[in-house]
Amino acid sequence: MLKIGDFSKLSRVSIRMLRHYDDIGLLKPAQIDDFSGYRYYREEQLFIIGRITALKDMGFALADIIRILEIYDDKDKLDDFLTTRQRELADQAKETEYKLMLLDTARKRLRKEQNMSFDVTVKTIPERYAATVHMIIPRYEDEQLAWNRMKEYGKPIMPADPCLAGCDFLDKEFKEENVEIVAWMTVKGKYEDTEQVKFKMLPEIEVASCIVKGSYDQLTDATATSLSWINSNGYKMSDSPMFCIYHVSPAMTTNPDEYVTEVCFPVERS
Repeated sequence: MLKIGDFSKLSRVSIRMLRHYDDIGLLKPAQIDDFSGYRYYREEQLFIIGRITALKDMGFALADIIRILEIYDDKDKLDDFLTTRQRELADQAKETEYKLMLLDTARKRLRKEQNMSFDVTVKTIPERYAATVHMIIPRYEDEQLAWNRMKEYGKPIMPADPCLAGCDFLDKEFKEENVEIVAWMTVKGKYEDTEQVKFKMLPEIEVASCIVKGSYDQLTDATATSLSWINSNGYKMSDSPMFCIYHVSPAMTTNPDEYVTEVCFPVERS
């Protein structure tokens, strides 16, 4: 039998924690002296405390460890516990990786911020003949689905010169899923409509325009700047949906710093 101090040294678990394990029923001493109250442990209990420490290092809560120790000799049930924890940690790792990416992006933006500015101008985008795809996409980041559908047109489509490619966002609010869009690209020549791709004249429209050079994570700030400018300069939003024109898009470069996006808000005089 080992005194609690000796057991603590051999197991590398503090006396305070051993007493806590006793209180919650995780690891009871083999014997407690009725006169002195001293706790004693058997040598074989070192195997149990080793299991407890290993499970804690895997991130299991003490309440879960109590349950695991009850079925420890059932290898199938033990494997189920370990597999579930492995999946939880994998999910946490993905979430942590995503948060690290956001922090890295924020730090890069912070370094560039003093040079970052957005100019807003009012301009008229003339009437234009365009190939269009109107569809519901799962999320905003799935916009490429519409462009892929346009590429599936039966024969080559000749882009206009210069070619404008844009996307209208038709929903009146932010949507977490099932986003309604119209992707369009100006073309030259005449084409027959298909079920997926329609060709039409897009009307002339007056917009408050803001050019964003670089990655799409600037679009929120550009939007805030544009709306503030609109409200301060005698304009108001019209009923037409806002849209983006992609002057340099991911289809043209793999470097987000080279993107050039024109954020357009249809406006009219207040």
